[in-house]
Amino acid sequence: MEDGAAENQHQLRRLVWSIQSSYGRLNLLVAICDNWKYRDEIIATYETELRGKGARCDRLRLDPQQPSLKRSLQAHLAQQPDLATHPATVVTVLGADELLGLRLNQDKSALEQFLFSLQWTRESLRGFQLPLVLWLTPRIAAALANQAPDFWSWRGGVFEFSQPMAWAFAPERYPSQTQIQRQEQTATTADPANLQRQIDELLVQDPDSPLLASLYHSLGQALKDQVRYAEAEGAYRQALQRREQQLGADHSDVATSLNNLAELYRAMGRYGEAEPLYLRALAIYEQQLGADHPSVAISLNNLAALYYAMGRYGEAEPLYERSLAIREHQLGADHPDVANSLNNLAELYRAMGYYGDAEPLYERSLAIKEHQLGADHPDVAQSLNNLALLYKSMGRYGEAEPLFELSLAIYEHQLGADHPDVATSLNNLAELYRVMGRYGEAEPLYERSLAIREHQLGADHPDVATSLNNLAALYESMGRYGEAEPLYLRALAIFSKALPENHPSLKTVYNNFKTFIQAVLEAGQADQLSDHPVTQALINGEEAWAMIERSAG
Repeated sequence: MEDGAAENQHQLRRLVWSIQSSYGRLNLLVAICDNWKYRDEIIATYETELRGKGARCDRLRLDPQQPSLKRSLQAHLAQQPDLATHPATVVTVLGADELLGLRLNQDKSALEQFLFSLQWTRESLRGFQLPLVLWLTPRIAAALANQAPDFWSWRGGVFEFSQPMAWAFAPERYPSQTQIQRQEQTATTADPANLQRQIDELLVQDPDSPLLASLYHSLGQALKDQVRYAEAEGAYRQALQRREQQLGADHSDVATSLNNLAELYRAMGRYGEAEPLYLRALAIYEQQLGADHPSVAISLNNLAALYYAMGRYGEAEPLYERSLAIREHQLGADHPDVANSLNNLAELYRAMGYYGDAEPLYERSLAIKEHQLGADHPDVAQSLNNLALLYKSMGRYGEAEPLFELSLAIYEHQLGADHPDVATSLNNLAELYRVMGRYGEAEPLYERSLAIREHQLGADHPDVATSLNNLAALYESMGRYGEAEPLYLRALAIFSKALPENHPSLKTVYNNFKTFIQAVLEAGQADQLSDHPVTQALINGEEAWAMIERSAG
């Protein structure tokens, strides 16, 4: 299969070139995407590219009361009479996705009316001598091809954008308080080498292209996913620098780049560097988009996640609450983003020990996701998992177990038996069995989780270190000290190479290993330990932190 991110960039460049080649003549360009957030990012990217070369970029939204493309264009032209005189103009048409299922007390739904009108639209659009980019979802595109075949037949091009899995399954992942803070998971399959080749080609063709900022962003994300943080930082900084130069310091796209770089620093544990970037991004969004814009909600949410990770719960809480309020007001009480906000606030309450406050939020989040996404959606599995974690924290093990099991079953069915989210679900169920003393049931789950992570993520990925740490903790509980020690040491080695010195995961495993050494000595089982220098230093009551640092270098 072609790399998804690289193919999206290829489709984007095809779309830009198709628009540029059809200025001054009617050309219907059908763009297909199943995620409105990702669609808006694509639109903003090509509009920036085209405006940088002198084009005029207009948008119009179909009227659900009279869902006719012709009428919408006529109304827009009446409001913008100079549109027809501009030599390079493109109109982006939105709103078709909002017609699905909308009936408005009429015999035909809004979508049916829209498709019916399109079948007889070809000749009536001849007066609009400009390229039109009509955005559809895959479902509506299929209906269009079936119900308005004449309209579909004279399209000038179809451009399909496959949403990154990170947008579909986990648009906003935030750390949960397990024994090891879970690493942020994204399921993107972008190939950094492929993206770099595209960047190199475009640098030769058009070194000032605004599209380069988007490519650098994708490269940064791909490198981050591979835990190549230093390289990811360089790519994100390139994206930020180009956007600041081309768009100005206060553009909303600059805020997006600031947020991306801050997210990287949060993943690296460089919290002090992340905070001012988050704050600047938030200020730009509020200034440019207004205090109640959904992008402001995202920014508030991310800043709250940083404070959550830093243990600054009192500062995180009002940000999560404001983010939730914006989303409820702007998107509606049953929107999936509202469910995400409810989940994040519940996670905070769980960390603070406010279990009674957390439970109804988790339950409402789960109900929204089940209603909006379906009972078998991976986001539902995530909510089931988080509610189970709450029950585990409350000692309600009998209620936690079936939720963990259901979450695991959904992940396996939807994502496949070897997906990293399956590994996380296995790990969490194993953690429950460990605290219940059901060691024999926990061990094969830990082992399978570790095997999936090693296979899918690589032997040196931080999530592999998390699995090693947890399996070592199980062996420690079972008194199998000789088997636990090498796992702790390997986890330390992985974290020390992949993460900066101040990252909480590295510190947590180091403290776990110190506690383990003390427990072994108190049990009089020192003969089960090896002569590894870190082990021996701790046995002798010495600090081994600097020794770990040297071994990592």
